[in-house]
Formats: sequence, C-alpha cells, structure tokens
Amino acid sequence: MKTMIDDLGAFRMRLDLCDETAMGGPLAGTTFAIKDMFDLAGLVTGGGTPDWLATHQAAQKTADAVQACLRAGARLIGITIADEMAYSPFGENVHYGTPVNPAAPDCVPGGSSSGSASATAGGVVDFALGTDTAGSVRIPASYCGLFGMRPTHGRISVAGVMPLSPSFDTVGWFARDAVTLKRVGDVLLDGGAASPVRRVLLLEDAFDLADAETRPALERAAQQVSDAIGPVRRVTLGAQHFADWLAHFNMLRPPEIWAAHGEWITRVRPRFGAQIAARFAAVERAANADTTAARAFRAAIQDKAADLLGDDAVFMLPTVPTIAPKKGIGDIAAPTLRENTFRLSCIAPMLGLPEISMPLATFDGCPMGLSLIGPKNGDRMLLHAVTEVRSCD
Repeated sequence: MKTMIDDLGAFRMRLDLCDETAMGGPLAGTTFAIKDMFDLAGLVTGGGTPDWLATHQAAQKTADAVQACLRAGARLIGITIADEMAYSPFGENVHYGTPVNPAAPDCVPGGSSSGSASATAGGVVDFALGTDTAGSVRIPASYCGLFGMRPTHGRISVAGVMPLSPSFDTVGWFARDAVTLKRVGDVLLDGGAASPVRRVLLLEDAFDLADAETRPALERAAQQVSDAIGPVRRVTLGAQHFADWLAHFNMLRPPEIWAAHGEWITRVRPRFGAQIAARFAAVERAANADTTAARAFRAAIQDKAADLLGDDAVFMLPTVPTIAPKKGIGDIAAPTLRENTFRLSCIAPMLGLPEISMPLATFDGCPMGLSLIGPKNGDRMLLHAVTEVRSCD
C-alpha cells in the first residue's frame, strides 16, 4: 500500500533507527530524517549523485549531529534526497527526481535540502536535518512553509557531514512549528542563555530585493514580528542591495569547493546534471583565484554587523524574494531569480551569523519566509524570539 512517504518522493532510503537507552530524552517521541550528506555508520553517504554513492565506502562513524538527535531519543526514519553535491537552490535532482512541495505541489521544494523540507512539510517526520552553505535550509523552508534554522557558523559540529565550502558550511534543521524547532536546537546547540531581543533592525535594502507583488505580504509579516518583539527601526546594511556581498561570496567559495571535491571530480568524471556540471566547471576555473580582498571584505562587514547588533538586536529580512518557482523553470533559465535569492541568502553566511526563516507570509496561496538574523552565538536568543512571535499569531 502506498504511503505519504512514497507520494512525496522525498527519501533515498527508508530506515528505522533509535537509541533504546534514550527513550526518556528531550526528543523522545519524535521522528526525524537526514539529508543525504550526513554519515551513518555502516552506510555510504550518497551526496545527491549516484557516482558519489558508487565510489565511496561506508562511513565508519555516524555524524555528530545525527548522533546527538538519536541520543536525545528521536527516531530516524530515513535519508532524504538532496541536490547533487548540495549545489543548487531549487531542489530538482536529475537522478532522483524532485521531492514534492506539500505547500505548493506545482512548485519546486527548494534545495539543496529538498527531501528534508518535503518530508517535514508533508508531516512524515517531526523535524529533519539539512545543511546550509548558501541557503540550503532557509530557501526550502521559505518555499515549503517551514521554520528553518541556520546556526552561527561553527556552533554545531559538522563532523561526519559531507563538505561543500567549509568556511560557510553549517548543519541546519526544519520543523513545522517553533516549539519543535527550539527543542531540536536545545539538543544540537551547546550551552548558553537565551537573552531577550530588545531591538529589531529591518534591512530596508534587503526588503527592496523582494518582488513588488510579494512585498506587502512581507511588510505585514514584519508588523507581526514588531507586535511580538518590539518596535522596528529601518536600516541599510549592504551597498548596491548586497551585489558586492554576493560577488565576494562567489569569490570565496570556489577554492574551498575545489579543495573539497576537485580530486574526485577529476578522477571520476561524474555524470552530473547539466546545470551542476556547468557550476563545477566554473569552480575549477576559479579554483586558484586570489581571495585576499574577499576575505578582507568579509571581515569588514562582520565588524559592521557586530556593531549594529550588539548583543540584543536582530536583523529582519525576507528569506527569499518570492514564492517557490514552478517546477522545470531551471535555475539557469531564471538568472534574476537566482541572483536575488542569493543576494539575500548570502548575508548570514558572509556574516557567520545565525538565521531563522519563519513561515509568516503568503502570496497567491503559497508560503514565504521572513527571517531574523541574530548576533554571533545568539542562536538561543533567536529560537526564543521565534516562539514569542508565533505565540502572538
């Protein structure tokens, strides 16, 4: 008999794993799934592409983040489909198919943590782990109407997680409600108090990147945040609507990506889909680029953001510029959408700061996320703030 799991097309492999000694843990009674970038002892991590799966050995250890969830009492029910090598924002995998977006079935689920978002939005699991380098949790969270968290860079262990660009890679997660999002955060994050948010800084230049028709819905969502947390002050942060941020982001990543995967790509010549193949060809061409200026730019904007945020403020911005695009549009066929999406999603990675996307807006019957970015290691502050916002619905 077919099940919702089959209908969603979100899973590469079904599992049923738990830690029998942890049935009273903080995540007891919950189920979860993991993106096909996390190691499980005894299984081969797939990386979203059959050639990676075929040319690697089974993992010796389970990824730290997965093990933490198991030790907290959660039951792991499957490995979800991911975009090839975690390198696309839309969630259409030429080898494994496109997981269903339960919130907008004619639209893409978002990538690269597409299967994890689909499984969570479809109610198959209570939460799911993904990875977020350039937006791979936050983008599908927005498209699928979920809460999605990218933590402070380095705050959660990435041991046992397939890399892409290590100075930006993070472990993130999805949930349908703020309380579950926080429960998972309490397990994955190390210690620290959740101080209150006292100031909300709306990034006017980020809101300007939203499509004109969706901006009113985002502004209404911003008012909901203001009602829950406090008055909003409008500020600007990025010159040229973050075009220079994205340019430096795109300079920093290729040397790291090629260092992580170049030898394998050169040796195996994997059968990537056309768009992914073109992307890695561009990475190879830029593998030896001088990133000195880009690293200096990143340090400067991190200092500027730290000054603005202090330890009690958050930035507010659209997670993405619009609702999920229709299936089959292709990210090369939509260069403006891709550009504006990454201008928004590169902000938190360039700053190394935590971000939560909240499903507070809708347009044309489809969800859109509004995000909060907190100060460095302000992850718990963000999680607490999000529960406050939802309690005032």
